[in-house]
Amino acid sequence: MHLRHKLGGAYLSLIAHHTSCPAVKVPGLVFVAGQTSADPDIKKATRTVLENLKKVLELAGSSMEQVVKYNVYLADMKDFAAMNEVYIDFLPPNPPSRTCIAAAALPGAGTIVEIECIAQA
Repeated sequence: MHLRHKLGGAYLSLIAHHTSCPAVKVPGLVFVAGQTSADPDIKKATRTVLENLKKVLELAGSSMEQVVKYNVYLADMKDFAAMNEVYIDFLPPNPPSRTCIAAAALPGAGTIVEIECIAQA
């Protein structure tokens, strides 16, 4: 089930582009599209991205506690430690797996972080 219709106006405020759906739900799983932030402060940007992921997951009937995998893309790996300081605040006691890489370019002017996830439905 594509969540574009379910999210309506909330969808438009969560992501700036309209070329994908914020989440796709298949039996047992929710795939959440990457959320981004161009805030130049990596901690603020990370918090915004994770709060947006949380909203999309909840609208899909899931939660941050049900995430099994995160993919984190940073414009600069020098931001890794600061991103982690915020990321840790959103983790359940048994954290999911994660990949974090530096991306040569992220969508949107000034975007410094993008995070996508897969969660249990």
